[in-house]
Amino acid sequence: MIALPKHRVERDKDIMADKDKKADVAKASGESGREEVARFQKIIGALREEVGKVIVGNREIVDGVLTCMMAGSHALLEGVPGLGKTLLVRTIADALSLDFARIQFTPDMMPADIIGTTVISDEGGKRDMSFRKGPIFANVVLADEINRATPKTQSALLEAMQEQRVTVSTRTYELDKPFFVLATQNPLESEGTYPLPEAQLDRFFFKLHVPFPGREELHQILNRTTGTESTRAGATASKEQILELQTLVRDVPVAHHVQDYVVRLLQSTHPEATTFDAVKRFVKFGSSPRGAQAIILGAKVRALMEGRYAPGIEDVKFVALPALRHRVLLNFEGEAEGIKTDEVIKNITKNLPETAK
Repeated sequence: MIALPKHRVERDKDIMADKDKKADVAKASGESGREEVARFQKIIGALREEVGKVIVGNREIVDGVLTCMMAGSHALLEGVPGLGKTLLVRTIADALSLDFARIQFTPDMMPADIIGTTVISDEGGKRDMSFRKGPIFANVVLADEINRATPKTQSALLEAMQEQRVTVSTRTYELDKPFFVLATQNPLESEGTYPLPEAQLDRFFFKLHVPFPGREELHQILNRTTGTESTRAGATASKEQILELQTLVRDVPVAHHVQDYVVRLLQSTHPEATTFDAVKRFVKFGSSPRGAQAIILGAKVRALMEGRYAPGIEDVKFVALPALRHRVLLNFEGEAEGIKTDEVIKNITKNLPETAK
């Protein structure tokens, strides 16, 4: 038996120790990841349960709103009046221990009604100028029927939604975190509506279409709303928990091939860069980079909801529609032909190769 030199023995010991250390770190990281995913699912499950006590069905819409909130962004809910959009937003706010404010948008509303205004105060015989905060200074802001206000008033939300702060005159006020705008709007065909500017639409993470309830759901709605009992969701998640979950979402890794698919998907929405005939013919403007950001973050949240610590291409396809439907604008021919943006996006996700050639 040949004895190895002492320095080689020591080196081999160091190598083995380093491998064992890396294995222990990987094991601990894996266990920690599983615990975080389980915790995420537990909180989301509790929120779903509380919302389900008040809202009948609409699981996909509830998950869509929760996805926006876990990603730290905003949601736009569209549907005809009477489908419970406002109740859904209010119920989700009740299920969170957050400050809530409701703004009812009307044509005569002014930006100061949202942001706040400077007033003259008279205390102790001394006059002073002070800022009185508007309803935008809340954690959850319900912008009810947002497209009934004029574009000037709608634009008052732009800085708050993007930068989470408000500028009045020469002074800037930071908004408390977390901050969400959950807006409802009636279809543009409804009387007395104004189309949201493209810059405003782009700041919404998802645009969710609230469907008309089915037969069984209508029975449940009538049973819950025409009797003497009323149910209200209880708070199940604190401000600190929401911020921790948002941080967890940001920490979720994304494989390069998944991110590359998102990049190619985004490029496919642009007429000058696509190979899809429907896009070249019917689309005027493709999605901005915010669309790709929304898809990536939305896919991360969905993966966590499903108990996985990394998103796949199926997660990307699942969130692509609500992330892009308000960011892809049709041209005149597309509108004249009655083409729906959803149809264009579904065609892309169905036929776009998962790997680049």
